[in-house]
Amino acid sequence: MATTTPRSPYEILGVPKGASAEEIKKAYRKLAREYHPDRNPGDASAEERFKEVQGAYDLLSDPEKRKQYDAFGSANGRGGFQGGNVNFGDFNVGDLGDLGDLFGGLFGGRGGRAGGARTSRGQRGSDVEVEINLSFEDSLKGVQTKIPVTLETACSECHGSGAKPGTAPKICPECNGRGVVAESQGFFALSQPCPRCHGNGTVIEDPCPRCGGSGRERRTKRYTVKIPAGVKDGTRIRLKGKGEAGFAGGEAGDLYVVTRVQPSKLYERRGDDLVVDVPVTFSEAALGATVEVPTPDGPVSVKVKPGTQDGTLLRVKGKGAPKLKGSGRGDLLARVKVEVPKKLNKRERELLEELGRGSRDPREALFS
Repeated sequence: MATTTPRSPYEILGVPKGASAEEIKKAYRKLAREYHPDRNPGDASAEERFKEVQGAYDLLSDPEKRKQYDAFGSANGRGGFQGGNVNFGDFNVGDLGDLGDLFGGLFGGRGGRAGGARTSRGQRGSDVEVEINLSFEDSLKGVQTKIPVTLETACSECHGSGAKPGTAPKICPECNGRGVVAESQGFFALSQPCPRCHGNGTVIEDPCPRCGGSGRERRTKRYTVKIPAGVKDGTRIRLKGKGEAGFAGGEAGDLYVVTRVQPSKLYERRGDDLVVDVPVTFSEAALGATVEVPTPDGPVSVKVKPGTQDGTLLRVKGKGAPKLKGSGRGDLLARVKVEVPKKLNKRERELLEELGRGSRDPREALFS
C-alpha cells in the first residue's frame, strides 16, 4: 500500500529552507489566521491543519531546534510531524509550548497557557476634576488656596483593605490567588477572570462594617493648591495621587484643578500679552504726546508719535502676563483710541474749520 511521505516544516509553512525568521513568522501568522478553530468551528480538518502549522512554527522559530533539524531531521527522509508534537523520524522536538504571546495579538489574548501570569490585581482610582474661580488680578500674580473635594478615599477603619480590622483578605480558593481560571476547549485552555474574586486573587470573608468590604468611603477633603502666576481661563493643574482611591491596593487617581478666570474690566488677554485701550485727544494724536498707560505693575509713560492713527498698538516690553512655560513675561499692547469730541465750543469750531480749509481732501485718491 502506498504511503505518504511526511512534509517538512518548511513545506507546511510554504517557505524555502533558507527563509528568514521574519518570513517564517509572516507565513505562520497568515496560516494561523486561516485555520484557527475560532474561525472554523467544528471543522476537524482545519483543527488538524492548525496543529500542524503550530508544530512547524514551534520548530522553525527556535534557532537551536531549527539548526538540529536542518542537520539531522531530514536525513532519513521522514521529516514530518504528528499530532501536537513535532516528530522528524527519530528526532522529536517536543510539545508546542506556550503560544499565548503570539495568539494574544491575533485573537484578543485567547489561547494562553492555563493558569498563566495574570494582570495586576489593583485597579487605579478615578481622576477627579474641580473648578476654582479666580479674579483676573490673582491669575496674574498667583495664589495659594484651599479647596474642598468630595471623593472616594481609602476607608478610615480598614485603611483600604476591605477586611474587618484584625482580619485580612485570604487567597481565593477558586483560582489559588492567580485571579484567572482556565476553561478547557479541546486543544485550547481559555483564561478568564475568576468569577469568585473577580480577578483580585483574594476574597474577603469578614468585610469591614464601615465600608462593606469595598475598602473605600466617600469623604470631603481639603487640599492646599498653589496656583502659579500667569494661569489662563481653563488652565488644568494636576495633583498626582489626590484623586479617588484605587481598588484592591491599586494606586489613587489624580486631581485636576481647572482655573476659571473672571474677565478684566481693563485688559484683554492675548496669550501672554495684555491689551489695554488708551484714549488720546485729536491734538495729541496729530501733534504727538507722552501719555501714561496702566500696567499690572503700575502706570508707565508711553510716547505717542505725531500722526498716530486710531487703533495703533504701542508695545511695552515685559509688562504683560507671566509665562507659565518658561521664564519672563509677555508684553503690554497699548491700543490708541483717538477721541472725537461730541460737542465743540465756538473757538474750537473756528480752529477746526480753519484747519479743514488748509487740509488735503483724504477722499481724493478714491476718484483719481
